[in-house]
Amino acid sequence: MHPAADGGLARIRVPGGTLTKVQFRAIVTASAELGDGQLELTSRANFQIRGLADGAQFELGDRMAEAGLLPSLTHERVRNIIAAPLSDDTQAVVDALDRAICATPELADLPGRFLVTVGAEVAGLGADIGLVDDALLLAGRDTGLRVDDPVAAVVEAARIFAAERGTAWRLAEVPDLVARITAALGTPTASPGTVGTTPPPPGPAGDRFVVGAPLGRLDARQAAALAGFPVRLTPWRGLVLPGSPDLTGLGLITDPDSPWHGVTACTGRPGCAKSLADVRTDARNWLGTPHTRPVHWAGCARRCGRPSGDVIEFVATGDGYEETS
Repeated sequence: MHPAADGGLARIRVPGGTLTKVQFRAIVTASAELGDGQLELTSRANFQIRGLADGAQFELGDRMAEAGLLPSLTHERVRNIIAAPLSDDTQAVVDALDRAICATPELADLPGRFLVTVGAEVAGLGADIGLVDDALLLAGRDTGLRVDDPVAAVVEAARIFAAERGTAWRLAEVPDLVARITAALGTPTASPGTVGTTPPPPGPAGDRFVVGAPLGRLDARQAAALAGFPVRLTPWRGLVLPGSPDLTGLGLITDPDSPWHGVTACTGRPGCAKSLADVRTDARNWLGTPHTRPVHWAGCARRCGRPSGDVIEFVATGDGYEETS
């Protein structure tokens, strides 16, 4: 648990974003009974619970372990795997990767920013290691390598990074490491392809429904209303639900024409002591201003929670906001 201005903050990692109905209900109930009742969705398709009292991490840890969401005490901070949320075959790969990473002792010392992606729709999120079918990506780029055992290739690439990273947080920060890992794993046999991201818009998606959380946060009422569903989290701070649920009156983003769509914000005041502004209130007051690209509101120069890609930013300076694009 990390200290914040509004109490303890706990991040619950969900590799691949998939939660059963029982697991999701356990998280919602834990937030209601131990935290402030809200749930923050992160850009790595995880949940955060805020407002935890000192000592609540022990009860929270027990509950998450019982729900199967805390399988490794040694590797928890490196279980960062994002998957294409509308793909039917990515979660099985994620589960195999998660087991293999947790079973490799030397990977426990990887930094918490280490990231793996699975699927073409999330390949452009700048992961340290990525998979698109049998294509291996390193530092967000297609290496041209096509691997017979994708899980083993990811683990071996991660082991090389762990051994050579020094104090680097990300693979791209180590000079020539992409080339060295590529050479260690084989010979490129394909022309490197382009990578990108494909955020699913809110609304129907075949036999599923994509829902967005305004400013990336479910309030207590919204969280309780969704607790009866199995869900899959997206790295765009949304959820994929089964079927065609009736979400009327909940204030969720269910239409790409919603003014909330594409607008994100960090925690801001009063939750974050480093923030220079109440960015969430300011973002709500700004809402309705036309914009053609995603917009992110940040309470300080750290720009926490900034989405990847081409984004308009409003960064608090203490005397207003600096707009960058």
